[in-house]
Amino acid sequence: MLDHIIKQTTEFLENMPKSKRKKKGQFFTSVETARFMAEMFELNKCHDHVSILDPGSGTGILSVAFIERILSAYPECVISLTCYETDPDVLPVLKSNLAYTKSQYPNQINYCIAEEDYILSQGNDFDGNLLASENPKKYDYIIANPPYLRVMRDHPSALAMPKVVHGAPNLYFLFAAMSLFNLEKNAEMVYIIPRSWTSGAYFKAFREYLLTEGKIEQIHLFVSRDKVFNAEEVLQETMIIKIRRTECKPKEVLITSSNSCNDFADITKLRAPYDSVVSGEDLYVYLPTSEEEIEVIKKINTYHSTLPEEGLKMKTGIVVDFRQWDELRKEPGDHILPLFYSQHIRNGRVNHQPSGKEYDWIIDEKPGLIQKNKNYVFIKRFTAKEERRRLQCGVYSPSDFKEYKFIGTQNKINFVDRVDGSEMDAQTTYGVYALLNSTLFDMYYRILNGSTQVNSTEINNIPVPPAYMIKKIGEQILVTDDLSTDNCDRIISEVAYA
Repeated sequence: MLDHIIKQTTEFLENMPKSKRKKKGQFFTSVETARFMAEMFELNKCHDHVSILDPGSGTGILSVAFIERILSAYPECVISLTCYETDPDVLPVLKSNLAYTKSQYPNQINYCIAEEDYILSQGNDFDGNLLASENPKKYDYIIANPPYLRVMRDHPSALAMPKVVHGAPNLYFLFAAMSLFNLEKNAEMVYIIPRSWTSGAYFKAFREYLLTEGKIEQIHLFVSRDKVFNAEEVLQETMIIKIRRTECKPKEVLITSSNSCNDFADITKLRAPYDSVVSGEDLYVYLPTSEEEIEVIKKINTYHSTLPEEGLKMKTGIVVDFRQWDELRKEPGDHILPLFYSQHIRNGRVNHQPSGKEYDWIIDEKPGLIQKNKNYVFIKRFTAKEERRRLQCGVYSPSDFKEYKFIGTQNKINFVDRVDGSEMDAQTTYGVYALLNSTLFDMYYRILNGSTQVNSTEINNIPVPPAYMIKKIGEQILVTDDLSTDNCDRIISEVAYA
């Protein structure tokens, strides 16, 4: 059956411009990925009758892959399938595919296609903002490849689910949250979604709902991000998750990974303690792929306070250069201050050699665009995916720029300062640098965040040693006068993570 559906889908894709589908956030699942997702379910509910929901059906690839698996194991099982799809271009293909599927098993398959918006059509009171239903529909299994599309906060779907919306919403996590609501107790859902939801403030409300009402049982990661939707040229960092609707926390999460989705033959498996995958007040989801990375998480989680709780905080650079052209200058002069970019962070230090930018200076006329010349740790906000380190930082020393009372920082760097605005002493500054420059913290951040952006909110939520210990680390860095990662690793392991 699935081969037939794939053939029909391929013909559709050949006649539908990719640019048109991209505007809808529409990317179709490969046959290999569909079969892998279908295999992730437990079939303990399939002895006689089961209900399945596919809330973003497309051409029906996922639904049919799962039906094939169920009927190969339980040929007498009666399946009730509900599909949601609104795209008028896709609907004829979906209708044809499901009609064909039913013709192969006329007594086992019943289906209905809801030609309406999945979120808005739910007659439930998910958050008290939709028309309440006394008996909202619940399903035994849910499988989905939802639309990946960022929408405005006043989008109807976002307005319908304020409980899980904070910042810039995306349809994929609205679908996932509603699907969890539509699950029977102790039932499972399998979703293929971007991994962006695992950290970051915009997804906090969604994580709180998903990980309170449900629990992660399995995560599959793709090493090569261009292989997931291999016919679609998608470079999205993507993952597959299996969630069970339950309040009971499992002991561990099965984390699998593969280099491609062509055959899933190269899968590696890791069983990670649940608390190493889901932890912290913001319920970040960590994605370790080895025992070594699990040990990194455990080491960092030895401590429970954060930089802000120890009187320190990472902030984002102030100057958005393309918005402040009138204040920027090409040369130094009276009332002109050095403006620092990420290019000025080199070999653990901060200099002000030519950055390659047109403007390396800023006037001092607007207090909101400048900051005191004092001890900081600067860190690059953006790095290339292929770079060896994600956390690339340098010590900023005010004595190197003693002729200035103030400086400017461009917003593609972050900087660590005291919460109260007072100056960090040199020992604390070098201690913070050592932590951020260490292999331990770099690995931890990569496990937490798969993107190339260093997010100050996430850094401020990482557990750190107490302030006195950070200062002690800095004292030893200053004695050795060695800012290398190897030296930072040695000292913090001796002082803080013995």
